Amino acid sequence: MTLDVALGLALAAGLFVYLLAALLAPERF
Repeated sequence: MTLDVALGLALAAGLFVYLLAALLAPERF
């Protein structure tokens, strides 16, 4: 696994968690 792939996966995971939190708790955003 190269560094850009690891960074891309981390970014995708962070964005997914952010969107999931926004869907579950929209009053915070």
